[in-house]
Amino acid sequence: MIHDGKPGRRDFLAGMLGGGLAATFGRPEWADEPPGRRRRMTIDLVCGNLGVKATQREAIDLAHRHGFESVFPEAGELSRLSDPGLQDVLAELKAKGLGFGAAFLAVDFRKDEATFERDLAELPGYSRALQRAGVHRTGTWLPPGSDSLTYLRHFKQTARRLREVARVLGDHQLRLGLEYVAPKTAWTARRYPFVHTLAETRELIAEIGLGNVGLVLDRWHWYHAGDGAADIQALGSDDVVAVDLNDAPADVPKDQQRDGSRELPLATGVIDVGAFLGALAEIGYDGPVRAEPFNDAVRKMTREEAVAATSRAMKKAFALLGARD
Repeated sequence: MIHDGKPGRRDFLAGMLGGGLAATFGRPEWADEPPGRRRRMTIDLVCGNLGVKATQREAIDLAHRHGFESVFPEAGELSRLSDPGLQDVLAELKAKGLGFGAAFLAVDFRKDEATFERDLAELPGYSRALQRAGVHRTGTWLPPGSDSLTYLRHFKQTARRLREVARVLGDHQLRLGLEYVAPKTAWTARRYPFVHTLAETRELIAEIGLGNVGLVLDRWHWYHAGDGAADIQALGSDDVVAVDLNDAPADVPKDQQRDGSRELPLATGVIDVGAFLGALAEIGYDGPVRAEPFNDAVRKMTREEAVAATSRAMKKAFALLGARD
């Protein structure tokens, strides 16, 4: 993830491992499906996940032209807009048949207490900006290990800090999604492994104990954790805040794969994307689904090429939903 000026998970792991629905071109492909089978999740564009730099309006234009259904809200940019300026952006979003997806949490709860308290103090302003723009979803990632905190100490500290975060977000009608990091190379890289499966993340959410906390489900981590469709089918639609979609390299053994090297959905076929999306559709998940390839080849493409390639991959993945029925 990329965090509005904060260090992302890719930066963290690099250091650690070194030591509303609408189609944009006319009638949606799924509009004629029977109501019980109609998907509710959106194909979401997050330019930063592709290494693409774009303003909010540029991202909206790219999403519209390449057939996405929602777009990442640039919280920092939105917060600087005047009321008329924001209304212009929202009107453009609506006119192009798009909605906002999920923002990234601008609080680093993974570091020392002073850093956490500083970021927490800034969270109300950040949350107000998202609420003002009609955004209701945020997400962040959980560190898979620590050199100083045992599992229990890490669990208690993380639950306490994220409870404080969720309370502030809840005051602004925002939900918080938590993403576990599952590759073996990640959770074995530190002295004390931490949460890295869906079941453990649900335990952490239960400990936080607030109703606006749920999951960011990433197909990559779902695969590496050994989680299955049944684990998703046991969830309610409100348990999932956001979803990331990707594929794994075909030439690297599973236990040697690293978080910063992935593929676009269905690029290799290593990961069963159909089962994952099918389970989400079954529980009625209605939020954004974003490509998160962390792929150097994609990052070397031009902006148009990267967004077009991602759009093709995402549409191909979503087409599997029709095939499964």
